[in-house]
Amino acid sequence: MKRVYIAILSLIVLAGCNKKEEQPVQANEQQQMNMMLTETFELKKSNPHVKLQLPAEIRADQRTEIFAKVNSYVTDLKVDIGDRVKKGQVLMILNAPELQAQVLSAEAKYKAQEANYISSKATYDRTLKANQTQGAIAPDFLEQITAKMLADQAQLNALKAAYQEVKSIDQYLVIKAPFDAVVTSRQVDVGAYVGPMNKTPLLIVEDTNKLRLNLSISEANTPYLQMGDTVSFTVRTMPQDRFKAIITRKAGSLDLKLRSEQVQADLDNSKGLLKPNMIADAVVQLKAKQASFFVPKSALVESNLGLYLIENKAGIAHHHKVRKGRTMPMMIEVFGDLHEGMRMLKMATEEIADGLKIN
Repeated sequence: MKRVYIAILSLIVLAGCNKKEEQPVQANEQQQMNMMLTETFELKKSNPHVKLQLPAEIRADQRTEIFAKVNSYVTDLKVDIGDRVKKGQVLMILNAPELQAQVLSAEAKYKAQEANYISSKATYDRTLKANQTQGAIAPDFLEQITAKMLADQAQLNALKAAYQEVKSIDQYLVIKAPFDAVVTSRQVDVGAYVGPMNKTPLLIVEDTNKLRLNLSISEANTPYLQMGDTVSFTVRTMPQDRFKAIITRKAGSLDLKLRSEQVQADLDNSKGLLKPNMIADAVVQLKAKQASFFVPKSALVESNLGLYLIENKAGIAHHHKVRKGRTMPMMIEVFGDLHEGMRMLKMATEEIADGLKIN
């Protein structure tokens, strides 16, 4: 029995020693936790470059879908997909027999009326010259000659306008390249019947030497992008290469659905590495005109009361409502009734109420 009592007593003594050893350890951990919760930082203004990563789309600088203006047949197709063409180069020749007949008919009517006008004009000139002799020409006859000359002239002008209209339409039978480009689509063959009712374009030509990088910038970030800023981006087909483009156009208005502004950046593609309609991963640098406050993300409290920072003012917690701005990996921009020199809690939580005494 004595041995049993001794063993139990030894266990009690050991347990008491362990408790005495654990208490200082737990106290140190609690002290460190309290120090972390009450750690502060001083507010200072700064103006860093904030990176914004967003998707983008590459488009051709110029892109045109070519349709037939008049009902006709394709008689000659001079280009195919992938061909590079120059401005004014003939791409396709169409044939419209009915239209050509109308042109010939309008031309014949115009020429016939032109002859009539020349004849009546000559008669008018002779009559007017003879009228210089007093009593040689009756006044009624002079009025009739003048009226016929003016009528022939008016009819000639009308027929000339009709002829020019039909002739201008006839020019649509020869389709030419609107600019230096590459043929990226061909949806027609020789002998096909085409016209204005066709929904599919005959050809699509695109200028791929110069490309546009299309970006959609959210409303909050639009003030930080300026004309001439550089945008760097990568594409999935060449992830090892990084390309650059220069912002040259801003929409100046927000999209009604997304509340974002369309921004375009130009880039040189003379080497032909990039292709229109590629998806790019773009990075833009958001630079403000004036310095502002950036705080650690852990210092910003988001609760039902709103967004706020907690100031340690003489050991008393004071809440300051703020609005969020640009975001960095560890820091966030804030706006509010703040000034430099304030001491803010670095690890702020909802449990720290306004007016609470801070150790």
